[in-house]
Formats: sequence, structure tokens, C-alpha cells
Amino acid sequence: MDVHDVPESPATVSGRSEAALLRAARLGDEAAYEELVDLHGPAMLRYARRLMGGDADAAHDVVQEAFVSAWRDLERFEGRSSVRTWLFRILHRRAVDALRVRRPVPVDEPVIAGLSRPAPDDPLAEVLRGELLAALQSALAELPGPQRSVWLLREIEGLSYDEIADVLDLPVGSVRGHLHRGRRALAERMESWR
Repeated sequence: MDVHDVPESPATVSGRSEAALLRAARLGDEAAYEELVDLHGPAMLRYARRLMGGDADAAHDVVQEAFVSAWRDLERFEGRSSVRTWLFRILHRRAVDALRVRRPVPVDEPVIAGLSRPAPDDPLAEVLRGELLAALQSALAELPGPQRSVWLLREIEGLSYDEIADVLDLPVGSVRGHLHRGRRALAERMESWR
């Protein structure tokens, strides 16, 4: 498959599709590449921040490394996946490499806070909500790396099973298995909160 066969995605700020931006970037158009960065950067940064345990500096570093690698490897992109999936795959590899030399750090991300309903003007409810989020963050930090990555990509970033398989270079069946085990482990750890 050639980059010209990449399915068109919704238009971006400039009105050009992702495939058009990719074609232009491959021809050296830095502005087109910057638009791809603007399009996918926020989601990639959220994912990196979670993988890096909330360390914003480390997350920015791995995202920047991923975008630099992608720029250098534009000619190698064969279009077998979406640009988004390809970028997440590069990012995931950079983050895993960075984590190999670091100690695991608990997840600390405001987006996860959005998973629970906002508390009414009730101080007790607010305290319980904070404790629930702390328990969820702790439970996520205890998941093995693949389960945590699959859970974050599916539940927070909304990637499909096929996209997750591409990002993590796993068979779809393994993605389903990791997600199932991760959900089960989280449910067990969070049982007292039901």
C-alpha cells in the first residue's frame, strides 16, 4: 500500500486532509508536518504523560523524539495503518525505551479525574471522589505494562483494537486478552469502591 492509498481523514485546520498533509510533508513541506504534529500531538502527549507516570518533562521529551523520528522516517511510512496509529507506535516505542532506564512512577493525570462524575457541593462527596481517583491511579500503576498501555489506549484515547494492535505491535487477540485481564485486575482492585 502506498501513502496515496491512505484513507482520507477529516480535514484539518488548513482544510487539507491527513493524507494530503502527509504527501506534502514527504515532499519536505515543514508546515504540513507541523499541522500533523498539531493534529496528533495533544493525544500523543496525554498518552505519553500517562505512560511516564505523570512526568510532564519526560512525556514532552518522548513525544518530541517520536515526532523527530517520524519526520526522519516519512519515506518509510507505507500506509498500512493510519498516520495516527503509526505515530502512536513510534511514541510507544520511545516511551518504553525511556521507561526501561527509569523506575515506575504512579499515574497522575487530570484526564483520569474526568472518569468520575463531578461531586455536588458536598465536601464528603468531594473527599470520596479524590480517594476514588487516587485508588484508580494506584491500581493503574500496578498493572503490568502491556495491560496498562492497552487500557489507556482503549479507555482514554479511544483507539480500536486494530489500532492498538498496530501501536503495540501485538496480535488483536493479545490486545483483547491484555484489555480483559487489565479490566478484571482493575475491577478487583476497585471492588471496595462499588
